[in-house]
Amino acid sequence: MQSKTFTRFVAAAALAAMSFFAPASQAQGTQAYKVLTPALPSDTPGKIEVVEYFAYTCPHCAAMEPMVEEWAKKAPQDVVVKQVPIAFNAGMKPLQQLYYTLQAMDRADLHPKVFNAIHVEKKRLFTKSAIAEWVASQGVDRAKFESVFDSFSVTSQVQRADQLSQASQIDGTPSFTVGGKFLTSPVMAGNSYDGALKEVDKLIPLARAGNR
Repeated sequence: MQSKTFTRFVAAAALAAMSFFAPASQAQGTQAYKVLTPALPSDTPGKIEVVEYFAYTCPHCAAMEPMVEEWAKKAPQDVVVKQVPIAFNAGMKPLQQLYYTLQAMDRADLHPKVFNAIHVEKKRLFTKSAIAEWVASQGVDRAKFESVFDSFSVTSQVQRADQLSQASQIDGTPSFTVGGKFLTSPVMAGNSYDGALKEVDKLIPLARAGNR
């Protein structure tokens, strides 16, 4: 059985988040990547898209965030790095909206701070109200934030994220697709964050060769 990392909300009087890595013994012998069939079309023709599927509630995503950021700075010229927030259930939708709202408001600088707020400061940013209150504490106009949060543009991007995650066969976070053709993750790469990024490095030339 393929090893998986699951991120989900568990109802216990209130929403909470949990994320699981499969034991190393289960990951042994697992192929470090899988081929996506059919391959996904690129939103940036002529470029190799490396997409990280993540969830703000996932502690492994939080741990990998600075690593992914550093890796992206050194990515090849023909590579475009994107991030797609995942929702495994309706309770996680507000955090998808948060990501796209921050992008729309040119406040991507708050992206890593969301991880810190949830995993270090233990803030329960699981509802629109809690999220808006926290964002306002970061110096963002709350009324404007809430307007963008509920906008058609953000709603459309959330729907697109759901479509991409389904088409990419994402069942855990963090996961990475390369060129729309390959899927890998820390679990598939031997329960290793660094191993996952090294696998992405190996898959880029394969995706590049397929584009020729």
